[in-house]
Amino acid sequence: MGGWAVSGLRRLAAAGALVVAAGLGQPGAAQTPPPVPQFGDATHLGVTTCSGSTCHGAIAPFRKSNVEQNEYVTWLQKDKHARAYKVLFDERSVRIARNLGLPDAHTAEICLNCHTDNPAAAQRGPQFQLSDGVACEACHGGSQRWLGIHISGASHQDNIAAGLYPTDQPVARAELCLSCHLGGRGDKFVSHRIMGAGHPRISFELDTFTAIQPAHYIVDADYKERKGNPNGVQIWAVGQAMALSETMAAFLDPKRNPPGFFPELVFYDCHACHHPIGTESDLRWQPRESTGLGPGMIKFNDANALMLRIIAERIDPALGRTLGERMLALFHATTQNRDQSLAEAKQIKAVADQLVETFKIHDFGRDDIRALATGVINDGLDRKDFVEYAAAEQATMALSSIIAAMRNVGMLTEPQFKTVNSALDKLYDAVAKDEQYRAPTFAAALRDFNQALPSATN
Repeated sequence: MGGWAVSGLRRLAAAGALVVAAGLGQPGAAQTPPPVPQFGDATHLGVTTCSGSTCHGAIAPFRKSNVEQNEYVTWLQKDKHARAYKVLFDERSVRIARNLGLPDAHTAEICLNCHTDNPAAAQRGPQFQLSDGVACEACHGGSQRWLGIHISGASHQDNIAAGLYPTDQPVARAELCLSCHLGGRGDKFVSHRIMGAGHPRISFELDTFTAIQPAHYIVDADYKERKGNPNGVQIWAVGQAMALSETMAAFLDPKRNPPGFFPELVFYDCHACHHPIGTESDLRWQPRESTGLGPGMIKFNDANALMLRIIAERIDPALGRTLGERMLALFHATTQNRDQSLAEAKQIKAVADQLVETFKIHDFGRDDIRALATGVINDGLDRKDFVEYAAAEQATMALSSIIAAMRNVGMLTEPQFKTVNSALDKLYDAVAKDEQYRAPTFAAALRDFNQALPSATN
């Protein structure tokens, strides 16, 4: 999903998709997640083990069942993960492979690692097929150990104990998704070279991308009893903290950020360089006080850090201030020398990791939700931090998640929600095409959104 224009995410809340992921309840479990499925030691038996008509391959949902049992059909027909491998045969993929000097995309490990479930050869059962794409076990884990008790009707916790990957836990879900949508290892990392060859820009936000994956579950009373009530604002917060932590881990990794004459440019703001120049009608650069950088300087892409600072200033103000200070130091360090940049990145990762621990046990309640909406809006209108496209993109997804949560807990009536969601569409319009993004247009849409949002919620 990396590289999708945000316009592809619009109107999800109105359609009810975000409702699946934005309910308010108890904080997620605080367990340390296991290795992501691709790097686990369990055998992947293949999608055919899940697709039987009496298991998860039913044409329509089963009545009186605690799961839909048509999950395989939903994935196959509606989920882009099911077509991820086939994409590698497209003209664009062929061209990217050729530009990278690869024989083809559908056999290259760097492509297969994210475009299919790609465990080690020793962890592939006789019915396993790479051509199934990002299939069941890519997210739920190799089923060798848990399939038997899963079929027998074991509890969710027993399934997890047997090796089922805990996608219901925000930290585990973030680690899983980011392993491809950011690149958790050197061999799963979309570098500037790969983007230069034609790969789409990587962009990700955990709660929104959870929502746009066609849901093969329903958060009903039975789901809540088995897994708890998912908190979409918590998922957003954890996702932002994990994304920044993983970004800094990649920046600190010499395999993903090797020393050299040029830095690994994928860590920097694409649009600081990739925009038209030389025409008076298309001058875009604007100063941003929170970076302290002038024109012509490459700037670290801090879109996740901006969102994370807003959340931290509400939940842990001291860490929020520290994060802002350290990011400012990083901006300056990247204009000085590599060692200083790495030292600042190490400190930022430590702050992000502290915030992960804080968020995964914090009950994001109604007051938090309203304060976070105000924080995002003020950051754009008062601090003017959304002059850059990537920040505006993240802010739009953040507000989409927040108003969905407001609706779910009764902070917005249905008429109010429709009004606010209509204003949200203007934000989506403003970020629909990155090459046409204009900060004043986004700011105007953000002012309209702020006016549409009730000042006093129920």
